[in-house]
Amino acid sequence: MHATSRRLIARALVATVVLALSAAPSVRAETEPLDAVLEPVRAEHALPALAAAVVKAGVIVAAGAVGERALGSGVPVTLDDRFHIGSDTKAMTATLAAMLVEEGRLRWDSTVGETIGAAFPGMAPELAAVTLAELLSHSSGIPGDTVEMLKLYFNLDAFDHGPSARRLRVIDAWKTNVPVKPEASPFQYSNFGYLIAGVMIEAAAGRPWERLIRDRLFDPLGLATAGLGATVTPGRLDAAAGHVREQDGSVTVRVWGIAADIPPMLGPAGTAHMSVLDFARWAGWNAGQGRRGPALLKPETLATLHAVQVKTPPRPDAPPGTPDSGGYGLGWGVVEFPWSDRPLLAHNGSNGMNLAKILVDTDRDLGVVILTNIGGKAAEEAASTVQRALYERYR
Repeated sequence: MHATSRRLIARALVATVVLALSAAPSVRAETEPLDAVLEPVRAEHALPALAAAVVKAGVIVAAGAVGERALGSGVPVTLDDRFHIGSDTKAMTATLAAMLVEEGRLRWDSTVGETIGAAFPGMAPELAAVTLAELLSHSSGIPGDTVEMLKLYFNLDAFDHGPSARRLRVIDAWKTNVPVKPEASPFQYSNFGYLIAGVMIEAAAGRPWERLIRDRLFDPLGLATAGLGATVTPGRLDAAAGHVREQDGSVTVRVWGIAADIPPMLGPAGTAHMSVLDFARWAGWNAGQGRRGPALLKPETLATLHAVQVKTPPRPDAPPGTPDSGGYGLGWGVVEFPWSDRPLLAHNGSNGMNLAKILVDTDRDLGVVILTNIGGKAAEEAASTVQRALYERYR
C-alpha cells in the first residue's frame, strides 16, 4: 500500500475514534451540572482543579469539574479526568479482605504470624499476634509513619524490586518492632498497618494486591478509569496532575515519574486513582449497602466494614487526608458532622499532591465525592465546603 494511502486511512480511523468518543456522554443528559457551584470555591482557594459528584439510589444526579489539569497549562479538566484518591483506597483494600473472609481464606481474627509469619523469622511476638481486623481499623498498636518507616518507604532499593517484593522487604526490616496501643484509644492511623494487611491478602489469595484490586473491584464495578499510581501518562497531559504548594506559596506541578506519587509498594494504603464519576460509582455501591449489584459482598459483610470498630481520639491538627474525630470501621471513618443529623461514612485521601473526600449516607442511599489536584490546608477547606454544600442540597 502506498504511504500516502496509509496516512489517509490512519487519519480516517483516528477521526472515527474521536467521533465515537465524543458521541458517548459521560453522564446522563439529566445529570445536574455542578460547575457553577465549584468554580467560585476553586478560585477562592486557588486550586488548579476541583471536581465533585453526587450519587443517589445508584444514579449520578449531579457532577462537575472545573480548572486545569496542570496550573498554567490552559488544558481544562473534564468529568473523565483521573484524580488521585490517596487513602480512600483503604476502603477498597478492606473490601478485598472481606471477600477473602467470605471465601474462608482469611478471618477477621487471622493474625500476622499465622498468615505470613513463616516468611519473617524473628518477628516480634507482639507483631505476630496482631489481627487483620486490627490492621484494617488502625487499632493494632502499629504507629503512624515514623522516621524509620519513611526511610523504608523512600529507598533506592525500590528500583530493584516490584511492589509485592518491596512490601516483604519492608516488613522484614521492621519485624522486630513491638506495637504499642495508646491508653486512651488504640487508634493510630497507620499506613504501615495497611501495607501488612495487603501482604496478608496477597498470601491468602495467591496473587498480587495490584492484580486483585483490578480483577475483583475495578472491573466488576465498571470503574473504567481506575488505576494505580500517578494519574498522568508519561509524555502526555491526559489527566489531572498533582501539585504541591511550597513554603513560599508558589505551586509546583508533579506530572510524571516517581515524584508524582508515593512509592508503589504502599498501594494497599493509598495509590488508586479514577475519575470523579467512577469515584461516585464506588460511593454509590457502598451507599446501597451491598443490595445493589454487583454482588461483591454479602450485605452483612459490608455492614461489618461500615460499623465502628474503634473510637478516634480528637485530632485538631490532623494532616489533610487523615481523620480528626469520630470512629473508624474497616477502611471507613464514621463521623458525626455538625451539619448532619446522623453519623456518616467518610474518608479523606491525600498523597500530599492531591486531596479526595468521600461521604456516604447509607440511610439515604446517598454519596458525595470531591477531588482536587493539590494537597494542603486550602484544598482541605475547599473540599470540606463543597462536601457540606452538596450533602445539604441533595440529602
